Amino acid sequence: MAQKQVISYPIPLYSNPPIEPQFYQPNQFFISAITLGQTTLVTTTTDCNYVIGQLVRFIIPQANGTRQLNEQAGYVINIPAANQVTVKIDSSSYDLFQTSTQPTQPQILAIGNINSGNINSSGNVNLGTYVPGSFLNISP
Repeated sequence: MAQKQVISYPIPLYSNPPIEPQFYQPNQFFISAITLGQTTLVTTTTDCNYVIGQLVRFIIPQANGTRQLNEQAGYVINIPAANQVTVKIDSSSYDLFQTSTQPTQPQILAIGNINSGNINSSGNVNLGTYVPGSFLNISP
């Protein structure tokens, strides 16, 4: 019986690399100012890459005031400047924000992961590979 020859072509090393969690870090930005009101305007120390509709949450240390905002989540509804986002949280009755020199600084963090997607009658339908603005690709 004659043996059939198997033809195999070389597979490029980087044709489909696996997703390595260490190459993605959650987007976190340090807060330099918060303007309180019916919506909350947050100014960060660097430009942020959040998008309208992005769900974010806050980490506000005691020294910075505005403790009512700590651990709250809200949706980005406007991006007035590269380092500013408007979040749909009514903060009109909150304490004023103040800067501090404490080692732990106030932060705004994206909420989301690669498993997020629309929930409908078909269940969780993943419409993309990531939630825009939730992770920063730091792969080498």
